[in-house]
Amino acid sequence: MSRLITRRRFLIGSTLTASALGLSGCDALVESDRTKSVLKVAEGFSMKAQRLLLGDKALAREFSEADLSPVFRSNGTSMPDNPQYLDWMSRQFSTWRLDVGGLVEKPSQFSLAQLKTMPSRTQITRHDCVEGWSAIGKWTGLPLGALLQSVGLKPQARYIVFHCADEYEKTLDGTGWYYESIDLVDAFHPQTILAYSMNGRDLEVAHGAPLRLRVERQLGYKQAKYLTRIEAVAGLGQIYGGNGGFWEDRGYEWYAGI
Repeated sequence: MSRLITRRRFLIGSTLTASALGLSGCDALVESDRTKSVLKVAEGFSMKAQRLLLGDKALAREFSEADLSPVFRSNGTSMPDNPQYLDWMSRQFSTWRLDVGGLVEKPSQFSLAQLKTMPSRTQITRHDCVEGWSAIGKWTGLPLGALLQSVGLKPQARYIVFHCADEYEKTLDGTGWYYESIDLVDAFHPQTILAYSMNGRDLEVAHGAPLRLRVERQLGYKQAKYLTRIEAVAGLGQIYGGNGGFWEDRGYEWYAGI
């Protein structure tokens, strides 16, 4: 069993094609149609292989507090500049609300205080960035699956989309807002949480305050920060660029399993 493919080997395998083509960081774009088709094939293989060999419920490795990284870099946006977010921040996020809608039975809004009263999970895990760095952090938050059960998914729901408060790229058509998505397998995975605490303290702005996604079996760009809305959908084709995420619309793989 010790020779089974590890998470680190999955990380290397899932990003090998992208690295060979010059994806040196989260600002690199993949332009050619041929490159995109190759990445799609690699992505499908990575997802099927990981779930076949490790199973849908296999856990990412968890660490002890002694393993916490002394420095945990901020990836992506470190300070959203939209006025609504700045107003929430000035009020210590007391007026912020998480909208949960789409294909759900009970569309709802939740304050940060409400989320903190719900059953929580704490986990110490490694964050692997596509840029090549890793760090270990302690996260506390609400299991996403429990929140989805509380609002009730409709039968047509297949994906969960996360909308964010950071406009990562200024565009005329509004497609520069950060967003991400996962399927229901990852949505109901026990380590997929909506985190409001890092290393025993409320999230700092640079790390996604007041709420961010942690989907521990995938790469860092899937860990959407500054969450404002969660949407259950039947398909991804009609959302922004149609590929399931900000970076995916720019050539990255939708499934970033490690």
